[in-house]
Amino acid sequence: MQISEKQLALVNDRLQAILKSENYFGRMYREMGITEIKTPDDFKKLPFIDKAELRNAYPLGIQAVPDSEIVRIHSSSGTTGKPVIIPYTAKDVDDWATMFARCYETAGITKEDRIQITPGYGLWTAGIGFQAGCEKLGAMAIPMGPGNTEKQLSMMQDLKSTVICATSSYALLLAEEINKRGLKENICLKKGVIGSERWSEKKREYIANELGIELYDIYGLTEIYGPGIGVNCSLQTGMHIWDDYLYTEIIDPVTGENVPDGEEGEIVITTLVKEGAPLLRFRTHDLSRIIPGECPCGSRYPRLDIIKGRSDDMFKVHGVNMFPSQVEELLGTVDGVSSEYKIDIAHDDEKNRDIILLTVEAEGRVNFDKTGEAIRNAFKSKMSVTPKVVVVSLGTLPRSEKKTKRVFDHRDE
Repeated sequence: MQISEKQLALVNDRLQAILKSENYFGRMYREMGITEIKTPDDFKKLPFIDKAELRNAYPLGIQAVPDSEIVRIHSSSGTTGKPVIIPYTAKDVDDWATMFARCYETAGITKEDRIQITPGYGLWTAGIGFQAGCEKLGAMAIPMGPGNTEKQLSMMQDLKSTVICATSSYALLLAEEINKRGLKENICLKKGVIGSERWSEKKREYIANELGIELYDIYGLTEIYGPGIGVNCSLQTGMHIWDDYLYTEIIDPVTGENVPDGEEGEIVITTLVKEGAPLLRFRTHDLSRIIPGECPCGSRYPRLDIIKGRSDDMFKVHGVNMFPSQVEELLGTVDGVSSEYKIDIAHDDEKNRDIILLTVEAEGRVNFDKTGEAIRNAFKSKMSVTPKVVVVSLGTLPRSEKKTKRVFDHRDE
């Protein structure tokens, strides 16, 4: 997807603001001799940046405007290192709300809807982003935040919520509770806006069927505003990305070269109008592809396919590179197995080899021993790795209100 002249002008404007601010990236660009962006070739001379550099600039080294213009900060979780702190101006906050409201509208949500918001509030961008978009749209926000499933279900019934916003993990937990308690006839949900983590087709089907709703994938990340920078339409042909606020590239994660539209790679995002912390060519590590052509829905906005995983989610056992998405696809082919699983990787010192333990849930109607054998054979055939498989009853593995961690590598412990 070639960058347009209008987008180039916006990138150059952001570059000038960064240079003027003398922030972390402003100094970096000056040292590299990058002072102007006029052509697509100029743009491609911009270096990629990633979360490691944002951490190097901790806490506010990427801020590009004076403190007097900053109205809010948000932060990544910092679970794998220093947190990344992102400052926002009033315009950034309003732009984000506008994009999020556009997401709701694209999903067919109107001001007549009652939107129950379960993601967390605070430094995380999730809850407040869902709420700001809801208020910009003019719908009723029910700002529940995470946890307290009993109260979630009570308010869902009493207030007749029509839209649920959640991570896929928490949406699954709610669907299971509603199923267990026989509450499906008591709820008024029509749509679910789900974000924060990739999820398997099996999990999607279960949530949609148990709640009787249409599901919409919402995309975003803390470094680039937060959730709300893209969403899929009712035709489910990919997520529309708001290219008046962002320019999106897909690169080969190894070579860094741009790949043709339709080819899978790593998403790279440039913010076109962000003031507080503009980012040029930010490597997200999310894997997807740009879907060629226009969507049949009539929207002019370009589309990303669903997120397939992350380039840094890869784990290696016996020399074989594996991604959680591959595990999920494989489990989806085995009858009776749910979407929930856990992988533990360890080293057997006695035998001097790595071992992989896969714990999966299965329905009571299937034979657990035969199911485990089917999974082992599928892994051996498709991935050339034979794990130890433990099959447990549905609901045994822990459910999460946020993102669910599924791969635990104990080899470095």
